[in-house]
Amino acid sequence: MYHKTLSYRVFTVFNTIGLLLLSIACIVPLIHVLAVSFSAKSAADANLVSLLPVDFTTEAYKKTIDNPLFLHSIWVSVKRTVIGTALTLLLAFLAAYPLSKENSEFKGRSVYAWLFIFAMVFNGGLVPFYIVMQKLHLIGSFWALVLPGAVNIYLTILMMNFFRAVPKELQEAAMIDGAGHFRTLFAIFLPVSTPAIATLGLFSIVFHWNSWFDGLLYTTNSHQFPLATFLQTVIITRDLSSMSLDPTSLALISQKTVNAAQIFIGAMPVLLVYPFLQRFFVKGLVLGSVKE
Repeated sequence: MYHKTLSYRVFTVFNTIGLLLLSIACIVPLIHVLAVSFSAKSAADANLVSLLPVDFTTEAYKKTIDNPLFLHSIWVSVKRTVIGTALTLLLAFLAAYPLSKENSEFKGRSVYAWLFIFAMVFNGGLVPFYIVMQKLHLIGSFWALVLPGAVNIYLTILMMNFFRAVPKELQEAAMIDGAGHFRTLFAIFLPVSTPAIATLGLFSIVFHWNSWFDGLLYTTNSHQFPLATFLQTVIITRDLSSMSLDPTSLALISQKTVNAAQIFIGAMPVLLVYPFLQRFFVKGLVLGSVKE
């Protein structure tokens, strides 16, 4: 009977309309970028492209794929995302397990938890952090893109709260059978943590793939740039030296069409991965909201 009330129907209609408008607002810019990437130079430069390509051409994609700096930046981003996500999930998994215990099981648990929270809220600042990276000889190294974000405290706290919701009877049964903490962690907690791992993995993938400032700060030349940093230097600061455009290419394509092609290619990996993890995403939104 509740679902047939007038107020519920009105809410459903307005909620559907609002979500539809929000979805359109998110999709339309991506369609516009795709249309610009497939449009001719004259139409793109004259801002005549809306949601459909004008004078369809694939020259921008051909030039983008032929650019070795762009391809290498994709490889750096893929390597960074895979290694960084795996390392972040592993460390979050290992740190969240002891932090999820009660004080009676893990002495000093509250102290360690507050240290994690303090480190998440406060930091030393950009200059001290850069000096530390320099002293560790990580400037200009690939690991400068991975190690600083390896311990993600926010994701660790989300994983900790998920572990605290796992029934204690599972752990007690494993302990009775002679399992130690590591075996309990990987044989009991790991299989039941698939939604949490998928959600936190998605957060980590998006962070590593879209991060550009650390690439600009800790790398010493454009050959070490991840994709986000490469796109930032080309599109925002307009450093056209990375685009490798010769006079012949400039007659066929424009900066706008090449930039649009690069942006769309850069967005594709996350767009392809998200549908496979989307079913876990809603559950992941409430990982840290409920605690027993």
